[in-house]
Amino acid sequence: MIKKILLWVLAVFMAIAAMIYQRSTGPTYEYKGYLEKGEERHKYELLRSQETTEGAKIELPNIDAANYTASLHYKRYQTQDPVASLDFSLDEDNRFVAQLPIQPAAGKMEYYISGMLDGQAFNIPEEGEDRIVLRYKDPVSDYILIPHVVMMIIVIIFGIRAGLSALFDHDSMRRWTVVAFLAMTVGGMVLGPLVQKSAFGEYWTGFPFGGDFTDNKMLIMWVVWALTLAIIGLKPKKKEQISRAAVLTAAVVMTVVYLIPHSLGGSTLDYDQVDKGIDPKEAIKTGAQ
Repeated sequence: MIKKILLWVLAVFMAIAAMIYQRSTGPTYEYKGYLEKGEERHKYELLRSQETTEGAKIELPNIDAANYTASLHYKRYQTQDPVASLDFSLDEDNRFVAQLPIQPAAGKMEYYISGMLDGQAFNIPEEGEDRIVLRYKDPVSDYILIPHVVMMIIVIIFGIRAGLSALFDHDSMRRWTVVAFLAMTVGGMVLGPLVQKSAFGEYWTGFPFGGDFTDNKMLIMWVVWALTLAIIGLKPKKKEQISRAAVLTAAVVMTVVYLIPHSLGGSTLDYDQVDKGIDPKEAIKTGAQ
């Protein structure tokens, strides 16, 4: 019993660590840093993802300083558009913000910030660094999004637990393999495309139709776990070495896939096509295009 409890604790810990890493390294994660005023440090978290219900409000800390100004500089991503500028100001909620123009789903804006604080100039990002890129997406219903997220959490926890079972508790590895595979099928292969459709207008933009890393990662995981389930079957075998190796391999592949940042190579609006009069819904490309 103690061994099983320890294996569950280890599985949950490893799953949480993998999810935090994936979330914090993805291209939609907030761009974070600090503005310094004397010995004070003021944290900012700049948006890199926004729903198409309104233009993204880029917010800086509201710092009490006599000389504190900032400007938002932006243009459409991967275009030759001139850079536009907008001054930050206090909104009705006393937040120091500047608002980007709204874009269609998969539309991206690249931006940077310049300003003065207590007589010192600052730039976000620093000069010479890549500009921040923000992507717009259509709203996704909670009735789809929440079950999708829950199922994918179940996948990583039970998938890792199955891998640990292959090493230390092989009597239960089939049970957890089945749970992980079923959650992956429902959460990733059914609900995942529904999320993609709601956010960007297409059910599937991975292989063979595009290069969306998220869809391709899901496909790789699903195929590996389907093959694993076919290899191990539902009943124990006299010699379990091959079955244990298959489950462990599937768990390792899944963990490696989870460590790849989320939303890489995702849907991007091709502004060249839009400028030629193509409907934005028909002008979305993915990483391989």
